[in-house]
Amino acid sequence: MDAIIELNEALDTATFYGLNNRNMLCLKDQHPDVRVVARGYEVKVTGSESSIQHFEHSLRACEEFCIQHNALTEVQILQILHGERPEPHKTANLILHGVGGKMITARSLNQQKLVDAYRTNDLLLAVGPAGSGKTYTAIALAVRALKNKEVKRIILSRPAVEAGEKLGFLPGDMREKIDPYLQPLYDALQDMIPNNKLEEYMEKGVIQIAPLAFMRGRTLSDAVVILDEAQNTTIAQLKMFLTRLGINGKMIVTGDLTQVDLPMSQKSGLRDAIERFKQIEGIACVTFTDKDIVRHPLVKEIVKAYNTNNE
Repeated sequence: MDAIIELNEALDTATFYGLNNRNMLCLKDQHPDVRVVARGYEVKVTGSESSIQHFEHSLRACEEFCIQHNALTEVQILQILHGERPEPHKTANLILHGVGGKMITARSLNQQKLVDAYRTNDLLLAVGPAGSGKTYTAIALAVRALKNKEVKRIILSRPAVEAGEKLGFLPGDMREKIDPYLQPLYDALQDMIPNNKLEEYMEKGVIQIAPLAFMRGRTLSDAVVILDEAQNTTIAQLKMFLTRLGINGKMIVTGDLTQVDLPMSQKSGLRDAIERFKQIEGIACVTFTDKDIVRHPLVKEIVKAYNTNNE
């Protein structure tokens, strides 16, 4: 008889099948009484009813391990099939495993503070210099929540003002107009979600990336919502955004108060929010410094030089 086994959509199939399908070949070798053809999220199995059931039981155990740890090796498969518990490679401050098993971790004290604050607060303000990892950490937390099925959507937004151009004057359709503003968010997502899965999520609206203006009138429930570059929002814009928060939602607002591109007459909505929300339970503010910068070592020195000149 033939059977089709549908794999969990949270699975990274490249990691699950292994390089040159080695993991699947290993699994098949342990079940010589079935014939297996695997493609994408479908595994076709041919054999007797009992042999198919035995194979699926083994497959599901490996699938569960791979989803949890975003890693799977032939050794771990054999351990699973022999009833052992494989020890995944552990690292301190792990947030999640990204594409190809890459470990996405909190790489500084304040990045870890943001991770810890996420557990007990529904609104986080992450403020600090360029390169300190505040946006990357926020997106990692959102992807982890999605993979763990704590939320149904990730919504990422930015105000489209920092380039000093209006969208209407840029060439192309709306997607082409907003992509340059949102590319840093795409870059982070591509580290954490395989390209084919990321495209599918975006087509289905599971992951949405849009300018801040597109948030008006929406209620954002069952979602992690991230607003990046929030120093370039006005008080009214940030109020509009924050009041979109819905049931089972979390918001992370990031920005750098040394890079405000608003007219001098307008106060940054992010600066106002930091002052306004100090004593509200459920809201946390994490302040990053140049000690958190994790880009090229020169970035830290560049930030220091500008800060010195501004004093």
